[in-house]
Amino acid sequence: MRMRQLILAFALVLGTAVAALAADVTGTWTAEFDTQIGVQKYVFTFKVDGEKLTGEAAAERMGEKSTVTLTGGTVKGDQIAFTEPLNFQGQEVPITYTGTIAGDEITFTRKVGDFATEQLVAKRKKD
Repeated sequence: MRMRQLILAFALVLGTAVAALAADVTGTWTAEFDTQIGVQKYVFTFKVDGEKLTGEAAAERMGEKSTVTLTGGTVKGDQIAFTEPLNFQGQEVPITYTGTIAGDEITFTRKVGDFATEQLVAKRKKD
């Protein structure tokens, strides 16, 4: 019985420690990457509260600039995910991002509706 209590206590401490190690991506991140429609430049502004991610994406593509509010954002450990809503010629096209955080870089896979899947790296903007 004593061993079971010890194992449960250790698991609880370890679980708390892992949750505390969730990557903090709060701040500004930049990315520039080539796509089927040319080079795109992004500035992401993230805020994290627990595992909830909120923020904006300011994009420049094909000479046009736009800013949108991100939806469905989460950060769990070193994993990040969110959706950028895109209105393309009157059609709503979700751009879903999933990524892995490693220090001051996030390696993303982004899926643009059913049209394309792209890889990019966002870097933390240093003040």
